[in-house]
Amino acid sequence: MMPFKVLIIGAVWPEPASSAAGTRLLQLIHVFQKQNWHISFTSAAQGSEHSYQLESLNIHCFACKLNNSSFNDQVKQLQPNIVLFDRFITEEQFGWRVKEACPDALLMLDTIDLHCLRNERHLALKQNRVFKFEDLLNNAIALREITSIYRCDISLMVSEIEMEILENTFKINKDLLHYCAFMFDAIEEKDILSWPSFEQRRHFISIGNFLHEPNWDAVLYLKQNIWSGIRAKLPKAELHIYGAYASQKVLQLHNEKEGFLIKGRAENLTETMCHARVCLAPLRFGAGIKGKLADSMLYGTPNVTTAIGAESMHGNLKWNGFVCDEEADFIEKAVQLYSDKDIWQAAQTFGVQIIHDYFEPVKSAEKLVAKIEADYQNLQNKRQKNFLGKLLQQQHFAASKYMSMWIEIKNKTNL
Repeated sequence: MMPFKVLIIGAVWPEPASSAAGTRLLQLIHVFQKQNWHISFTSAAQGSEHSYQLESLNIHCFACKLNNSSFNDQVKQLQPNIVLFDRFITEEQFGWRVKEACPDALLMLDTIDLHCLRNERHLALKQNRVFKFEDLLNNAIALREITSIYRCDISLMVSEIEMEILENTFKINKDLLHYCAFMFDAIEEKDILSWPSFEQRRHFISIGNFLHEPNWDAVLYLKQNIWSGIRAKLPKAELHIYGAYASQKVLQLHNEKEGFLIKGRAENLTETMCHARVCLAPLRFGAGIKGKLADSMLYGTPNVTTAIGAESMHGNLKWNGFVCDEEADFIEKAVQLYSDKDIWQAAQTFGVQIIHDYFEPVKSAEKLVAKIEADYQNLQNKRQKNFLGKLLQQQHFAASKYMSMWIEIKNKTNL
């Protein structure tokens, strides 16, 4: 089979140092490049000084515009075999144009996480009600997200529980889905030997992009409900809060007297994570794989998190720390993990095992490539069986096309 030409359409230019989504995209890019596939990347968003320099990976990068027919011309010129949308909103914006410009391209959606799951859990928290999977059937974002999944030929899932939700709650055919976890190289003995010891590490750490609502909620929860209880038992300990895009409301939480320190962006994640003793992540809503918890394992920093935080991240393996949903339990376990060297070292070992077994990259990459190649070879038959997808594609094509054309004319004429 000839090498594929892959076009990746991003909602933003990837920032792996700022978010798990950026890390995930780079992992997929590396898988594609090992197959000698030619990769192009485009986004209608503006890049930043923190955007990854994709050109350094010999990736063809170009800017595109929303609601502009110039995108159609760009795609026609590329003629990709595979088009990857990095979120469902990207498929909503550009899917019909891709379908018009290159109808035989395999359409692939990387969900990152189920946005509707994250949203519904957030609503349940704000409304003080118990979340149930069937609530998703009435979620407004789910209507859009599930529609997008049906319009694509393959949707990549990073979470096993989200695979189950799509198959059991939304009754989506398994053939439209592919489980592809995050992919991390095994932690080698030399890496472990380079980590600072229990005695060399100090303080707690919390980390996460502040543009991501679950992260902001977790920091606020730490401030209001958790940290004072930990500090009362460990008066010399500090909590260092790291994260990109800290707004004024975040910075106002800084309090040196309380040992609650807002540090902003972690310029050197390895250095920052390796010198903390315990990572705290009291996530009360969210979805997908939590990059901060994967990082804590990769750098030997045990953590305390919630069931949502640890969801679909360790299978039957022992967690690298503690999973607690009650405040008092969270505080007690955080103090125990910080103070007991034996428990801490055991937790660190469990994290190494999770990375080695659960996020193993080679088999995941092989299965992903095999799925893409098989579906591309069988594309027309696959689409023929996905009648609902064809129906939604037709409706979306017409509605989005004429709305986008109207916006483009309006922009040109300044109506």
